Amino acid sequence: MSAMPASHPPDPIYPPVSILSVALRCRCPRCGEGPLYDGLLSVAPSCIRCGLDLRAQDAGDGPAVFVVLFLGAVTVGLAILVEALFSPPLWVHVVLWTPLVLGGAILLLRPLKAGLIALQYRHRHLGASPGG
Repeated sequence: MSAMPASHPPDPIYPPVSILSVALRCRCPRCGEGPLYDGLLSVAPSCIRCGLDLRAQDAGDGPAVFVVLFLGAVTVGLAILVEALFSPPLWVHVVLWTPLVLGGAILLLRPLKAGLIALQYRHRHLGASPGG
């Protein structure tokens, strides 16, 4: 039976920050102060406050999957409700749901990606040297 790898000891200089706070504020997962993003969804190469190397982060497709599933369910549910109650023409659906999907995707992707990066930092210790 293989043993679980030892977790890294907490950093004494930077006490653990709340993952929720990091996600909602889109801040560095180590110090909780520096901005995580360089652009709309581009992760900065490093934190300007604590110097954490963020190039190793890999949130992958996780945030997009969560956004598609959640936003898709909400949008389809609301579209069905509007159709059942009002039976509007097709163009009304386009005008209603396009801004909801585009705006919702942008608003949800940033904090979800930040949250997954924070979880990766907390559990795999993003930025630590291998083996120690």
